[in-house]
Amino acid sequence: MILKPRTVSTELRFLRHLSRRSMLAEKDVLNYSNKEKGLEGERRFDKCLESLSNETLILHDLLLEHGSHQFFQIDTLMILQRVIYHFEVKNYQGVHYIEKDKWYRENGVELTNPIHQMKRCATLLNKFLQPLHIPLPIKSYVIFIHPEITLFQAPRHLPIILPTQLKAFLKKLNSEAFSSKPIFTSKHEKLANYLLTKHMEDFPYTRVPEYDYDQLQKGIPCCGCSAFLSFFNKGKLVCRSCGYTEAAESGVLRSVEEYKFLFPDRKMTVNSLFEWCGKVVSPNIIRRVLQQNFKLISKGRSSYYV
Repeated sequence: MILKPRTVSTELRFLRHLSRRSMLAEKDVLNYSNKEKGLEGERRFDKCLESLSNETLILHDLLLEHGSHQFFQIDTLMILQRVIYHFEVKNYQGVHYIEKDKWYRENGVELTNPIHQMKRCATLLNKFLQPLHIPLPIKSYVIFIHPEITLFQAPRHLPIILPTQLKAFLKKLNSEAFSSKPIFTSKHEKLANYLLTKHMEDFPYTRVPEYDYDQLQKGIPCCGCSAFLSFFNKGKLVCRSCGYTEAAESGVLRSVEEYKFLFPDRKMTVNSLFEWCGKVVSPNIIRRVLQQNFKLISKGRSSYYV
């Protein structure tokens, strides 16, 4: 049973929007790529967990704080009758190796040790849950989810699950879930509710590239390839790059939501959205979308939508 689904972080949403409308700096491009790959891996793992029974409580993307400014993020937490599983998901691809407790890509570039990341998170989670006095042990694993990962010189004792081990590991979890009754008790509900109420939506210090309205490209980005759509006949938008088509109202609504997200302090007017959408659809279509989805604040020529 999924109590908290996975969501797209605010930082990644910013990077997605800005990457379509501007040239990101090299460091931001790398950060964006890593976050997309990370989310892809986490969703792949989520798909694997769908094979489990409902005798589990699952929470994805928990952001918690212990003490003063000790933030930690849990990719997936699974609560069973007698144990809590904590999973750190890695979407590493290609050849990697370990030497003297250090992790490297095949080209020799050193990586942050995922075991150290996992252990830090597990330590803070243990401390975080101490006030509840719930006697459930926490078992932590790093899940390598990409099927094309090769890891050389990994000690056998490491708490890692490779793709070839995942099927058997999930089978083990399923058997643990069915092994005892009753499944959920008041202590499990107390734990789950505590985690949900303490979850933070975003890191307080999320780093977002600086951007300016005038410097962003105007238009309606394609859902398929992120090129900008052109107006077609019969109220359709078309991407001349990949052939994707979309109803004009749908494309406008996506762009309006993007405008609201990037510029929450700017007023939504027909003229401002006409400009933001690159003037590829008529003001009448934009007005219709705004009227159907937002509330009009009527102030004569200064009317706007919220």
